[in-house]
Amino acid sequence: MSSHRSFEELVREAVEAPVEGWDFSWFEGRATEERPPWGYARSMARRLARASAALDVQTGGGEVLAFAPTLPPVIVATEGWPPNVAKATALLHPRGAVVVASAEDAPLPFADAAFDLVTSRHPVRTYWDEIARVLRPGGTYFSQQVGPASAFEVVEYFLGPQPEEVRGGRDPRRACAEAEAAGLYVADLREARLRMEFHDIGAVVHFLRKVIWMVPDFTVERYEDRLRSLHERIVSEGPFVAHSTRFLIETRKPGT
Repeated sequence: MSSHRSFEELVREAVEAPVEGWDFSWFEGRATEERPPWGYARSMARRLARASAALDVQTGGGEVLAFAPTLPPVIVATEGWPPNVAKATALLHPRGAVVVASAEDAPLPFADAAFDLVTSRHPVRTYWDEIARVLRPGGTYFSQQVGPASAFEVVEYFLGPQPEEVRGGRDPRRACAEAEAAGLYVADLREARLRMEFHDIGAVVHFLRKVIWMVPDFTVERYEDRLRSLHERIVSEGPFVAHSTRFLIETRKPGT
């Protein structure tokens, strides 16, 4: 088992693994995360098949968008991280999708009422005014988002207890209020708390290198003592268990 390999070997392997895109196949056999019950990629694909013009915001490496068997006649994706822009371009251009390099906190580089569907999986932040602006009347925003205190067992193992305002960030009720303030109405909201298991320290290192906002100052060198202690704990006690939180939100712009 990987947990019986040396700390140095597991960490070296994790540090050398590429972290571009949102392909999590590297974790196979090393970490697991329960999936939300609503099947976001399949639900997104159904909506894309009915759309005439769609935008996928913060597409990552384009993996979720590429899952859809049918794309609308006009399909655009934005992404802010250059390695992901390149990966998404290579994956999506053969499908007829245009990938636009756009910073996550910049206004969306599109005209008003350009799309009848906007999607986003795990956006860093949702700029509701911009979503409402680029949606056509009657258009839909469909998104799976990270919920409050997600994987905080990992975060607090390295950073210590977090203040309540940090733990309570990404509240789905706040998202609903912000959507409504932007002139959208909430058609659906669902929440889930999902079990995660890390079976070796390499999986923890790779996770923190890939999901960089969890422990923003993470390096192996900075946290070596904590990593070694956690490695010994996994070897002696079994997987390190955490819980992710997710919510699904679907909003619509009034009109036809």
